[in-house]
Amino acid sequence: MSALQLDDEHRQFRDLARSFVAEKIVGQHEGWEQSGRLPASMFTDAGGHGLLGFPVPEEFGGPGVDDFRYHAIIVEEVARVGAAAAAIAFSLQNDVVLPYLTDLADAEQQARWLPGTVTGETVLGIAMTEPGTGSDLAGIATTAVRDGDDYVVNGAKTFISNGENGTLFVVAVRTGPERHGGLSLLVVDAETPGFERGRNLDKIGLHAQDTSELAFTDMRVPVANRLGAEGDGFYQLVRNLPQERLSLAVGAVAAAEGVFAATREYVEQRRAFGSPIGGFQNTQFVMAELATELDLARTFLDDCLAQHVAGELTAARAAKLKWWTTELQVRVADRCLQLHGGYGYMREYPVSRAFVDARIQTIYGGTTEIMKTIIAKDLGL
Repeated sequence: MSALQLDDEHRQFRDLARSFVAEKIVGQHEGWEQSGRLPASMFTDAGGHGLLGFPVPEEFGGPGVDDFRYHAIIVEEVARVGAAAAAIAFSLQNDVVLPYLTDLADAEQQARWLPGTVTGETVLGIAMTEPGTGSDLAGIATTAVRDGDDYVVNGAKTFISNGENGTLFVVAVRTGPERHGGLSLLVVDAETPGFERGRNLDKIGLHAQDTSELAFTDMRVPVANRLGAEGDGFYQLVRNLPQERLSLAVGAVAAAEGVFAATREYVEQRRAFGSPIGGFQNTQFVMAELATELDLARTFLDDCLAQHVAGELTAARAAKLKWWTTELQVRVADRCLQLHGGYGYMREYPVSRAFVDARIQTIYGGTTEIMKTIIAKDLGL
């Protein structure tokens, strides 16, 4: 993020975030990769350092600071060191799920749910994707049938991030037959009878990010846990997507910058044919191209961040940013791996993890193809 967008408090917060990442994440992330999930202590440690729940009002234990630059700083610092799984966890907690509780929940609901999100004792997740529906939110089939003061929920979700660690989920359900107007959002405690976690999915990357299947069998959820009015779910989901895509772009650019910096160091030290490979023209051209593209991406990102802080970021511009920066992240990781040669294919080298972790970025949060469709519609096509 450009220094022009930051004041002294932001810079102090970056120092705090950087220290937290160095102390609590860098040396432990490999162990988390092997275990297949982040520890619950990471969330409570983050809460204890004041890295969670920035917009939560003071009356519910938060700082009451509605400034997305703080969100961006923590995601940048985590993503830059290659801890993609942890970056996603912070993004989910602060950027993706929390706005549903701060913006849509009433005072009674906020009193129940918000304090734990600040301390990290409550780990948030969102359950939208189903085995038969990905980007097509209107195709959600999980049903919630009203029975007195409860909804009886039946269905299944898949690819749910924080699926194993999550303690509180925003769940998209079908409460009516209308394709868009028949969706509602329920907030579900993971201890609710009928809530079942499936397997922790075996992914090619993001091994420390617990991604799970969820199943609901005659799960009774109080009507008091519904966000807003019945039938508003689709529009509530769409409303928050620009910030989610902005957060993904923040992580994409920071991760790409991180792997680029590591590769620059590698090509300056690695020797072949008696010379550092950084002295070869091909290496110089590749690094020059990537440095230029990263500058372009950083400038675009900073402009979108400024728009979002001012409340002016549109869904179409967020879509442009998301597809461009995530595709760039994949491209940077791929070309940096190539410059590492055979060593780049070895898991002990961080570039190998950067390569596999980057690949999902163009898929979740809306695929590149969906982003282009949104842009085309904005153009009137």
